[in-house]
Amino acid sequence: MEVTQLSAQVVHFEVPFDNGDRARSFYSDVFDWQIQSMPGMDYSLVSTGPADEQGQPSEPGFIGGGMMQRQAPFNTPIIVMDVDDIDATLVAVKKNGGAAVGDKIPVADMGISAYFTDPEGNLMGLWQSLG
Repeated sequence: MEVTQLSAQVVHFEVPFDNGDRARSFYSDVFDWQIQSMPGMDYSLVSTGPADEQGQPSEPGFIGGGMMQRQAPFNTPIIVMDVDDIDATLVAVKKNGGAAVGDKIPVADMGISAYFTDPEGNLMGLWQSLG
């Protein structure tokens, strides 16, 4: 089997929770993460270090993340990778023993996200920026 290789940088993580206040407090108190709940979305944005005006990490070595209510299939932490072409990446995932999970999800005018499982059953995420 030919293995398809694509370049992908880890750019985001997601941590599910059962109790949002407890989880946000834990990560804020223990790791000094800055956590902001998104109004109207059951989602919190996480800054793990210095960030610019758009909330993006401003120093090398830091990535941002999110926190959301635990619900299948989002039962464990997820690593999210930035890709140039989400559709081509999902084809490569399938070709190499993984599987897409659900449909692609547009995120306002910022980008598209998608989830997949690797051959070991780990749930991972993809992100394609728009523009």
